[in-house]
Amino acid sequence: MNKPRRLFLKQAAAAGAAFLLRPGITLGRPHSHMVNDMTLRFYPYTLELKHTFTIATSSRTTTPTMMVEVEKDGIIGYGEASMPPYLGESQDTARAFLSKVDLTKEDDPFILEQILADVDRIAPGNPAAKAAVDIALHDWIGKKLGSPWYRIWGLDPAKAPVTSFTIGIDTKEVVRQKVKEADVYKVLKVKLGRENDKEMIETIREVTDKPIRVDVNQGWNDRSFALSMIEWLATKNIEFVEQPMPKEQVDDIAWLRDKSPLPLVGDESVQRLADVHKAYGVFDGINVKLMKCTGMREAYKMITLARGLDMKVMLGCMTETSCAISAAAQLSPMVDWADLDGAVLIKNDMFRGATIEDGKVTLSPAPGIGAVKA
Repeated sequence: MNKPRRLFLKQAAAAGAAFLLRPGITLGRPHSHMVNDMTLRFYPYTLELKHTFTIATSSRTTTPTMMVEVEKDGIIGYGEASMPPYLGESQDTARAFLSKVDLTKEDDPFILEQILADVDRIAPGNPAAKAAVDIALHDWIGKKLGSPWYRIWGLDPAKAPVTSFTIGIDTKEVVRQKVKEADVYKVLKVKLGRENDKEMIETIREVTDKPIRVDVNQGWNDRSFALSMIEWLATKNIEFVEQPMPKEQVDDIAWLRDKSPLPLVGDESVQRLADVHKAYGVFDGINVKLMKCTGMREAYKMITLARGLDMKVMLGCMTETSCAISAAAQLSPMVDWADLDGAVLIKNDMFRGATIEDGKVTLSPAPGIGAVKA
């Protein structure tokens, strides 16, 4: 090898060594994944209702919830599992499920599709407990990005619809009182499905002519009776009828839809994403609730699919704090109807977030789900 070439190689080797030995340059370090040190915490909380809440199948004065927090990098994401007893979940079942959730095994907390699919596979059922984890993770990511989820999804908050105010089955005196309390709301949602259905509607019509959305909660078993009731309701400024018959009576509901003068909306019949296709041709629309479908991730998919099938969509809730209501509200610009009054039905809301202004869902510009501890 000639002298100039040896000199060049020597200088090149020296230059390379100098570069690799500069401060901050480490030799021989293997590739490593991000370590996810996200912490999950949860604790029970009981919601106290302003009035006894009665539907076709049950009554209650409280709703058990499980509040969830995920923390990483000094940021806390909040979530909530609301569990009306008739749905089969409880604080005990939520505690048992959440004890199995290990968020530290995921490489990257931003990979929600993978993380929430893993959470869903831990055990069947438990949709509200899964929703609490989903909401908390969405809240953490939104806060980390410094943006509310309606902006991350590219939604216009001005397109959020008005929300209804729910009136449970009760005496004439209490029904009149509830209607007066709902003065700011432009639409009422009325629970039916017992022996006093016509009395409920006539009592409200003594006080107001506002549009009404009717929720039967599977309370009518006979399709001919259901049709006669809907024909009567169609004369009372009713917008639609929600879950008129038991979810098992699919053929009867489809028969009813073909003859009904009012749209039919599926609630108990439509729990998760797979149920949307099943509802097509049986209902005119679906009611999406975070506590039924495991949270914001699946709710977004359900709404998108229903839109693709040209079905109407309502965004509903249980009795919940402003934590879960604010999470659902992030999706509200995507839907036709909203029923997000769960937080105004309770006395001990521990959060502030999405509000109802002049009857309309109003989203907070705060990052994440837009909810803060009160």
